[in-house]
Amino acid sequence: MTMVVETTEADTRARIVATAERLFREIGYQKTTVADIAKVLKMSPANVYRFFDSKKAIHEAVARELMGQVEQASTAIAAKKSSATDRLREMLSTIHVMNSERYVGDAKLHEMVAIAMEEDWEVCTNHMVFIMTAITRVIADGMASGEFKPGDPALVGQCVGASMIRYFHPQMIAQCATKPGPTLAQMVDFVIESISRPKN
Repeated sequence: MTMVVETTEADTRARIVATAERLFREIGYQKTTVADIAKVLKMSPANVYRFFDSKKAIHEAVARELMGQVEQASTAIAAKKSSATDRLREMLSTIHVMNSERYVGDAKLHEMVAIAMEEDWEVCTNHMVFIMTAITRVIADGMASGEFKPGDPALVGQCVGASMIRYFHPQMIAQCATKPGPTLAQMVDFVIESISRPKN
């Protein structure tokens, strides 16, 4: 019986998050109210508050879901059997493409992400740490295999992440879209070349 209740509660939370994301995309984060979310779900606002104690909590759950998708993709790439060079190239490119698709192409959802970044929400910080850890894992593999120059994988991972910020950070992706600069492919090539062992 307990498992059934837990599953039902998890399903309801998931429905609330999915509905909130859809409304954020359709009418904007600022304009969406808990009452709007409740109305779509044919629930009372009080019932929604049983699962999330504030609109911000719903917002964080939506952000966590979107960021979690990028984290899952990064983890899957890191676990592949291909070379560290190929995995790093795929990971850096995938993070950019997924962030662009989720946040930049959708102005209303971008508003939600901008607020989360400006207020320095914990979910954003945790996401950054997760991505840096995934990048570091691949770099460590590359150092161990001799593909990358020897060094401190954590430091190199931080440097690689910092060099890609224009291509990772939703606001910077949007702001730099029409500004001069290297393409994603050119930047990824540059980053990988800078940490790779010289070829004989």
